[in-house]
Amino acid sequence: MSNARDAAKRIRVNESRRTMNAANKSLLNTMRRKYLDALGTADKTQAEEAFRKFCSTLDKSAQKGIISKNSASRRKSRAHAKFAAMA
Repeated sequence: MSNARDAAKRIRVNESRRTMNAANKSLLNTMRRKYLDALGTADKTQAEEAFRKFCSTLDKSAQKGIISKNSASRRKSRAHAKFAAMA
């Protein structure tokens, strides 16, 4: 444990941010899995709804700085390509 108060606070802040980032990344993976499952059902309306939710989650994560904007854009592009291939 550190001796300085500011270093102790930095440790606490980093830990709380780490847990929030992990939760957000887990949510991204969950939304991606739901989208891929919806693609597998071949139901276009369900896949479209899942795609919209997945893109929204990506945008929110990029806005919060969890992932970069380019990474979010790349993932949306690849997801849309899979959706277009289904249709």
